[in-house]
Amino acid sequence: MSHLDPKKALRLVDEDCRLLLVQDQLQPCPYLDGVTARMPLRLPVGPVKPSVTDRLLAMGYRRSGDFVYNTACPACSECQPTRIELDRFRHSASMRRVMKRGNRDLVCEWGKPRVDAKRVWLFNQHRRQRGLCQGADDVDLEGYRMFLADSCCDTQELAIWLDEELVAVSIVDAGAMSFSAVYTHFDPHAMRYSLGTYALLRQIEHGIETGRKYLYLGMYVAENRHLNYKARFQPQQRLIDGQWCEITN
Repeated sequence: MSHLDPKKALRLVDEDCRLLLVQDQLQPCPYLDGVTARMPLRLPVGPVKPSVTDRLLAMGYRRSGDFVYNTACPACSECQPTRIELDRFRHSASMRRVMKRGNRDLVCEWGKPRVDAKRVWLFNQHRRQRGLCQGADDVDLEGYRMFLADSCCDTQELAIWLDEELVAVSIVDAGAMSFSAVYTHFDPHAMRYSLGTYALLRQIEHGIETGRKYLYLGMYVAENRHLNYKARFQPQQRLIDGQWCEITN
């Protein structure tokens, strides 16, 4: 990572918050093999109020730890930020079954992100079982904290329990009118509950209950099996060439 350069405080997001460019270089794409990516990393300087979070999400930014980033790849536009307009979302028949089964057996708790051995174990198990490691070592407590718990904005945790055992964790950023699904990791031995889908459905439910307008799902990439599942949540919008476009199947 380059040293912070005060001259690179590029984009005014809010009168009290600027984004300081800290890294901007070409790299191998984390989503598609053989593709070169550019994902400028910026540090918010000043308070990231919920209204600022809303604006960043609407501009296509995602958060990683204390930083935010967007895609600006030189020859590829396959990554498309995706969101659901909550009052228009419709459950499919399979989603209704997932909700019914999960609500019967699972317990959900919303709170601030926590860092402990169980959460780190779930994170590493999830990455290994789903082939997300890309040769990297397991994360430790500090790595988990830096990636998911440390945050520049209001961040919440959805913890999901089965028989008093933690089986899934979702990290969710909260704006004034939006939620952003940052990362969900879950116990692969509890697959019968479709925990990834169930966690998103509970986020949608919580967003509606708290008066939010949007749930941002992160990047949709058609050729990446870990990201293209998002197409099942309909109707949805994707940020294409700077415009939010309606997508329906």
